[in-house]
Amino acid sequence: MNMINADIRLTNPLILASQSPRRADLLTQAGIAFEAVNPKYDEPATTGLHPNPAAFAESISFRKAESLAADYPDRIILAADTVVAVGNELFGKPDDIDDARRILLALLGQTQQVITGVTLLHAAANRQLTRHDVTLVTMRRMSPQELDDYLLGGDWEGKAGAYGIQGQADQFVERCDGSYSNVVGLPMELLQAMLVEFTNLF
Repeated sequence: MNMINADIRLTNPLILASQSPRRADLLTQAGIAFEAVNPKYDEPATTGLHPNPAAFAESISFRKAESLAADYPDRIILAADTVVAVGNELFGKPDDIDDARRILLALLGQTQQVITGVTLLHAAANRQLTRHDVTLVTMRRMSPQELDDYLLGGDWEGKAGAYGIQGQADQFVERCDGSYSNVVGLPMELLQAMLVEFTNLF
């Protein structure tokens, strides 16, 4: 992964409104300095029908960033939210192993949209930028034994759609059209373009 674009001027590390180790790894690999802080926002249930999944992901990313604005008014806050959608049906993080099974049975053999909403927010400067990226992922069907083994391995925990492309589920992904890092949880190509646009506003 490329290092941070030379056109991006960051005087302080970003505040990453997330405790996701995957997002932290992506930022570290890109050479972007950050401090991870848990957002003060309880995410709503993300399973069910929604007229605009991309708008939903953008909205949640904004609310995560907004929840830390009072604590870090002079810092750029980065927040992201990833959902998986088939049509207008959303699949978020599973509640438990039974929910993970339900989600996977709905997704396997399907091409799904992995959507990440991304927000940059600087409260003191009254600046905010929100965008989203979409990657199409096609997964093959698992045999009953493969599904049981995967679920028992626990790799589904804390992941939208009950899988992570960088983990054990990679063997079931037939095709990935778009940003790979978006499926991991943070579209780095989009983020770097947003950082250039955002920092040039100051």
